[in-house]
Amino acid sequence: MALSYGSVGNVSGGLYPKLPSPDCPSDSPPDSRQQYNAGRHALAPLMLVLKSISKSYHDGESELQVLHGIDLRLGRGESLALRGVSGSGKSTLLQIAAGLEAPDQGEVRLLGYLLPALSDRELSLLRRRHLGFVFQQFNLLPGLNVRDNVLFQRRLNHLPDADPWVADLIQGLELADLWQRPVEVLSGGQQQRIAIARALAHRPELVFADEPTGNLHDTLSRQVMALFVSLVEKSGSALLLVTHNREMANFAQRQCVLEAGQLLESRPA
Repeated sequence: MALSYGSVGNVSGGLYPKLPSPDCPSDSPPDSRQQYNAGRHALAPLMLVLKSISKSYHDGESELQVLHGIDLRLGRGESLALRGVSGSGKSTLLQIAAGLEAPDQGEVRLLGYLLPALSDRELSLLRRRHLGFVFQQFNLLPGLNVRDNVLFQRRLNHLPDADPWVADLIQGLELADLWQRPVEVLSGGQQQRIAIARALAHRPELVFADEPTGNLHDTLSRQVMALFVSLVEKSGSALLLVTHNREMANFAQRQCVLEAGQLLESRPA
C-alpha cells in the first residue's frame, strides 16, 4: 500500500504525506489542516479492535505464552484500564495494540486500519498523527525546555503552536510558570504533567498510558491520574491504561484483568 502526497500548499514548507482511508486503499483523506483538526476524516467509532491475540516468548528450549486468544474493543471517547500483576503481559498487550509489537497470532485494527496492511511508514504516520503515549519513565527530551517538549508532536504534525486546546492544557496542568524551564531540573510530578501535555497536545484519537503514575507517591498519583483522565475525556480521545493499581484503574470507565494470558472483564471496586 503506497503513500500518496497531496498538494503541499503552505504547510511548514514541506510535503505532508497522507494515509489511505481505513479499508479503502484508493481513497485518501483530504490534505486540509482545517479538516484534520475539525473532523480528522471521520475515523471509525471503534478506536481499537483486538481479535484472538496470542503472544509467546522463547528462551532457548522453553516457551512462555503471555497472551492467549485476547479479544478487546475500545470505542471513541471510552476509557479502559488493564490490570494485572507484574509480568502478566499488560505492557505487551498495550504495545501490540499500539502497533509497536506484532502478535504471533490474531488481528489488530487501530482506528479502522488493519495494521498488517500498512507499511512501516504508514504505521509511523498513524501513530504520529492520531495516537498519544504516556509512559512511567516520562521519556521527555533532555536539552529542551517544557514548551518544546509539549509542542514536539504538534510540530511534527505541522500544527501551530498557538491553539486554544494547548492553552487549556497549560492552564489545567499548571505549566505556565514552567514553560521556559529545562525539563531535566523538574520534579517527577512536574515531568509527568509535561508528558501528559505532550501526549494530548495534538488531540490524538487514542491515548496509550503504561503505568503513567508508577513513579509518583500515592497522593500525587491520585491527583495526576484524575487530571489526566479528565483531560482525555475533554479532548474526546479514547484511553487504554495499563496499571497494577486498582485505585488508579478505578478512574477509567471500564476495567479488565489480565490473568494467565486471559482477559477478564472486571467491575470497578
